[in-house]
Amino acid sequence: MSYEVTASRKRPRVFGEMVGQEFVVATLRASIQQGRIAHAYLFGGPRGVGKTTTARILAKALNCRQGATDTPCGECDACREISQGVSLDVIEIDGASNTSVNDVREIKYEVLFSPNSCRYKIYIIDEVHMLSNSAFNALLKTIEEPPPYIVFIFATTEIHKVPATIRSRCQQFNFRLLGIRDIREKLREVSEEMKVAAEEEALLWIARESTGSLRDAYTLLDQAMSFSQGRITLAKLKEKLGIVGVDELNELFRSLVDGESRKALELAAEILARGVAVEQFVVNLVEYFRNILFLLNGIETEEILGFSARSFPEDLVGSLTQHQVERGLELLLDLYRKLRFSLNQRFELELAVSRLARLGSLITPEEIRAGIRSLRTGVPEAPGASTESTEEPVAESGNRGELKEMLIGALRRKRPTLASALAKAAAWSLHQGKLTIVFKGDDKFSSELVLKESAMVCRAAAEATGGPIQLSVVQREEARPERGNPGLDEQVQMVKKIFKGEIVQGD
Repeated sequence: MSYEVTASRKRPRVFGEMVGQEFVVATLRASIQQGRIAHAYLFGGPRGVGKTTTARILAKALNCRQGATDTPCGECDACREISQGVSLDVIEIDGASNTSVNDVREIKYEVLFSPNSCRYKIYIIDEVHMLSNSAFNALLKTIEEPPPYIVFIFATTEIHKVPATIRSRCQQFNFRLLGIRDIREKLREVSEEMKVAAEEEALLWIARESTGSLRDAYTLLDQAMSFSQGRITLAKLKEKLGIVGVDELNELFRSLVDGESRKALELAAEILARGVAVEQFVVNLVEYFRNILFLLNGIETEEILGFSARSFPEDLVGSLTQHQVERGLELLLDLYRKLRFSLNQRFELELAVSRLARLGSLITPEEIRAGIRSLRTGVPEAPGASTESTEEPVAESGNRGELKEMLIGALRRKRPTLASALAKAAAWSLHQGKLTIVFKGDDKFSSELVLKESAMVCRAAAEATGGPIQLSVVQREEARPERGNPGLDEQVQMVKKIFKGEIVQGD
């Protein structure tokens, strides 16, 4: 017996076998049960979701020997002929290769003849949007007032290209993409039937890559079965199909968060050396950053992520702010748009990876404005911390150096900007559970950032010292000149602080 691909072998034969199109199936079955048979139907939706299959099932339901029924028997001559595609009364036409007005005129003449042996003569026109305007115009009258034994079923992946005059004469059904869960269940069912072991991660990847098309999922599964030797694993898919695994992306993302551009570029080179296409690599990076963004917003649904939330280490998920992740995602999407016209796609990718390694130091315009505002108005009070102003530096004591290094090290991955701000502190003091951090008078931005993240600083310090910590941030004020106009001196000092300038004495 000749081999039959899974997409053909598993094609639904009755409405009950349809997956993911509950509204369409329920409406068609109800209309058949009530005898409300329309003279024209328009099925629109993405590829591989069941439009043509539903058209054939509807044709069998209308012509089954049991009468118009929502459960065709599949055994009578009419059902078998329709399933095999040899029925004289169910005519399937490819709209992409029969686009002219002359092709449609033949249909106009044929509809004048009654069915050969069935109850209805049914025309199934696939990719109907490919018909020319003249062909559509020739169909108008026939669709609007056909003989009572004629039913038209149109299918298209681009329903917006079908003229409104045609759509208004049809009952329109919008088919949707299938969910990852539904596709994975069908893939598991097929692998069990074929007695092929398959990892859940591998089936999940195939379901995600099919982008909602069950036919595409079956095609990928057949390809995987051909080289998996009885066991489909994610490792084999990565090796044979040239894909990037989530573990590799986790390692690459960690190097980007740590600002290690050299390591990130080396990892990218290793991935490309395995034969992974640049475009595919960029697509995988986009999906990864998208998942990190969703996890930051508390979305952990496997059907949305395409991966288990456990695949992403918690410390990595929180290592960048939402704004930084959004900026990285924006950079990658822009890169994908540029690849088509790029002089060298690999160079474009390497440049993007180098830029992504600086995401940790990215700050929002709001943070910049807040820094400028703090120079004008002073540092505001934050919960769990206090701000003091002193003209004398606070003495450091105890294990201050070790504590400082531990804090900066602990926060560098989670909040690199905060760690950088702590590293700029002029002095530290830890006494009886009170941690005092001193900043210079011209570094109010760093002090404000530490105040804003005071809760995190206190938690990290408590973990390092083993006891509760109370944080105090001190701003060391600079000595003011005693002579001259006081008001003018303050303005000069303000301008100096904002623009990081120096005062030059004139003649």
